[in-house]
Amino acid sequence: MKIISFTTAILALVSCSVPSLAGDVETLAGERFAHRNCIWCHGPSLQGFSTAPRLAGQTPQYIVNQLYDFRDHARDNPLSRQYMWGAAANHLSLQTARNLALYLSTLSPRSANDGYGGLAARGQTIYREGNPDANIPSCVACHGPNAEGAAAEGAGQIPRLGGLSYYYLKRRLEQWGQGYHAAATPPMPEVASKMSASDIEALASYLSFVR
Repeated sequence: MKIISFTTAILALVSCSVPSLAGDVETLAGERFAHRNCIWCHGPSLQGFSTAPRLAGQTPQYIVNQLYDFRDHARDNPLSRQYMWGAAANHLSLQTARNLALYLSTLSPRSANDGYGGLAARGQTIYREGNPDANIPSCVACHGPNAEGAAAEGAGQIPRLGGLSYYYLKRRLEQWGQGYHAAATPPMPEVASKMSASDIEALASYLSFVR
């Protein structure tokens, strides 16, 4: 009985550790991939620049979905065409995308802090309350009280917005209004197309300061 109990305990311990070990292996594979392919544009710590967004701390399923949109040419704005179409076509497999997304989600995001401070208060109001006059809903309902996105299964396509660069957010919202990436998950293309230039500047400014 003692031998059986001891063996059972060892098997239980091993079975519990297997998912953790698998997760570690995937994360390490994602880290290696990121440092071979992503840091040149998104920065050595994946915190992004004004031209390329911060990847650190992004929700995993959103990363996977966007990589497939690049591969399928659904994200069709000029910088995506120039840089990401080829990268996704040359390197992407489902496992690679998952490994990369898992690794990126483990990194602590930093705020860009590059928006206009004088617009942040108005941007916060738009984020929390929307703009009823333009039939624009609040952002908080989907992206969370701190613009943290949604990482839970089934909702992971909602990205973290907090702390992304003002310049990236502004350009992304403007491009939706111009018809780029029209196949993106609703309601963003429609919402962005209704936003005025001043609303976009205010919202992007506010989000760049969110921690």
